[in-house]
Amino acid sequence: MRQIFLDTETTGLSAENGDRIIEIGCVELVSRKLTGNNKHFYLNPGRDSHEDALKVHGISNEFLRDKPKFGAVADELIDYLQGAEIIIHNAQFDVGFLNKELELVGKGGFRQFVASITDTLVMAKEMYPGKRNSLDALCDRLGVDNSGRTLHGALLDAELLADVYINLTRGQDALLIEASTTENTAGDIVQVDLSGFALPVLAANEKEIAAHEELLKQLDKSSGGNTVWRKAA
Repeated sequence: MRQIFLDTETTGLSAENGDRIIEIGCVELVSRKLTGNNKHFYLNPGRDSHEDALKVHGISNEFLRDKPKFGAVADELIDYLQGAEIIIHNAQFDVGFLNKELELVGKGGFRQFVASITDTLVMAKEMYPGKRNSLDALCDRLGVDNSGRTLHGALLDAELLADVYINLTRGQDALLIEASTTENTAGDIVQVDLSGFALPVLAANEKEIAAHEELLKQLDKSSGGNTVWRKAA
């Protein structure tokens, strides 16, 4: 299935109170590989951005004056997103704005055009409870280079989110490959005989043994002499 990483920039924080989308960025991933088939729109919102929003995205009201309205790109956007899994960081915010924009041009809700919506903020909170899970924080934690992100931009943020998602879900490929190689087309489990493999045993050297003993001593000290191996001995 196609996966589309989507981000928006807006004039403010409340679609219900009249704020509008000014930028949409989409990045396509197929089989966990970027395809380059991306979408990017700047939009004329028909109103000025709030001062706080301008500090976040830096997109001036004057720059947007000659850009198309959302209605002019709605069909193109829907065709592009049709049937894909949409991945968004803090999906509730972006989907709320997209629903309002679609409603204003007489279209149905956003979810009816896509296969599913995945929220990476929800994923991150489950994986890193109690930690900061903003996009910048995840980039730092997962080693994703966000040095070019001095201001928020929908396309750049969508690209960063794709990198973050791949890191958050790393290991999935291995699991899928394992599953595909242990079943035949009839669905029966294939038994693999490992008796012919000689598995090497690598013994620890003196330095490694000493380091291990020191670690055990520190653990025993921290637990007040209540470690399992001491009791068993």
